[in-house]
Amino acid sequence: MSAESTSTHTPASETIKACLWMIGAIVSFSAMAISGRAVSLELDTFEIMLYRSVLGFGIVVVAISLAGRRHEVTTRRFGLQIVRNFSHFTGQNLWFFAIATIPLAQVFAVEFTSPLWAILLSPLVLSERLTTSRMIAAAVGFAGILIVTRPSPATFEIGQLAALGAALGFAGSAVFTRRLTRTESTVCILFWLTAMQAVFGLVCAGIDGQIAVPSLESWPFVVVIAFAGLVAHYCLTTALSLAPAAVVMPIDFARLPVIALLGMAIYAEALDPWVFLGAAVIFAANYFNILKETRGVAAKS
Repeated sequence: MSAESTSTHTPASETIKACLWMIGAIVSFSAMAISGRAVSLELDTFEIMLYRSVLGFGIVVVAISLAGRRHEVTTRRFGLQIVRNFSHFTGQNLWFFAIATIPLAQVFAVEFTSPLWAILLSPLVLSERLTTSRMIAAAVGFAGILIVTRPSPATFEIGQLAALGAALGFAGSAVFTRRLTRTESTVCILFWLTAMQAVFGLVCAGIDGQIAVPSLESWPFVVVIAFAGLVAHYCLTTALSLAPAAVVMPIDFARLPVIALLGMAIYAEALDPWVFLGAAVIFAANYFNILKETRGVAAKS
């Protein structure tokens, strides 16, 4: 097989593996959303992040120690690590707030705009050029947000604004992560992610002098949040290493109908056709940008 064919075609076996990893990501993201809403009755978002990050930090430390990779944890880009993790911490807190206040499908639909916001942030953080195709994708994605939320005095909910803020926070985290990966390993990034967010969570949760302790009934949900968050991102990263984003992205879009059905079954949330229409527009914008980017890379190679 020629080098050209291997660069443009993914073997069927790798595509199947990527699909299986994406199923793991979908299950994990959905489990985190359901568990987050369950504990939101007892814990505020800062407390959820505190316990999630402390447990996640323990998991990461044990994992990298067993793998013999502790030497990869460095402080050479410490300032950038702080900025990246503060952005992610803000986005994650807003995400937990959103899933507790508006339908789960609406949260996931707005969250899909995160890559589009990353497009707009990339010129500022990564010095990447803002091409016409990227601007079109961002504009179409914004139209999708308007379809999902249909903002008006009668329909506006604070959770919608929180979901949008979460997408912006995740976008900031993504572009800063991309900058960090130029010099730092995934192990180093994950270590500082969990360590710093545990400190952020402790400060924010304890600022009022009180930190609620989860009840026995809530602890299983807290543990699921901690594990699911790490597993979801590991599955997504692994899938992207096996197959192109053009293959993985459509599978990731399956998160929306899955969470919509779960919301209907568990919380009696209505299946809003406007949410699906808006999400389809957002997905189309993302996919358009992916195709343009991959064809641009292929043309240069």
